[in-house]
Amino acid sequence: MLVRVDHIGIVAASFEEGWSMLVDQMGLAIDEARSPLPGGLYFAPEHAHAYFFTVGEGETRVEMLVPAPGSESGTARFLTRNGPGLHHLAFACEDLDAEAERLATAGLVEIELPRTADGRRTASFFHPNHAGGILTELVTVDFDAMPKAAE
Repeated sequence: MLVRVDHIGIVAASFEEGWSMLVDQMGLAIDEARSPLPGGLYFAPEHAHAYFFTVGEGETRVEMLVPAPGSESGTARFLTRNGPGLHHLAFACEDLDAEAERLATAGLVEIELPRTADGRRTASFFHPNHAGGILTELVTVDFDAMPKAAE
């Protein structure tokens, strides 16, 4: 079962570009526990740095993805093709494997990502061509406690 919207993902060409919009213009606060500066969290499968910002006092976050220099990942291609802006919508769920299976059974096509050393998913993405044009991500409710994906 989907529990809530966990975060909204955006892509920026640089940390400074995203910071200017999210912090300077919109007034969001960086989630320092989830986004250690200066490098944020490095998401190896996408060769991108991720930074999380909180929206007000609630649980909603905005994730800013910045492709690593020279990257040819999906995130980098997205940025080249579309420019900075909205990238994906992430939902929190209690059982990532069960929810990913439910969505696949409903016709969404999962994008294969590396798993943890013990075979668990850290997140699951579904192709926008099968999800109403929206790149859809699933994360577990206790996402911050999940081990990092193997590189």
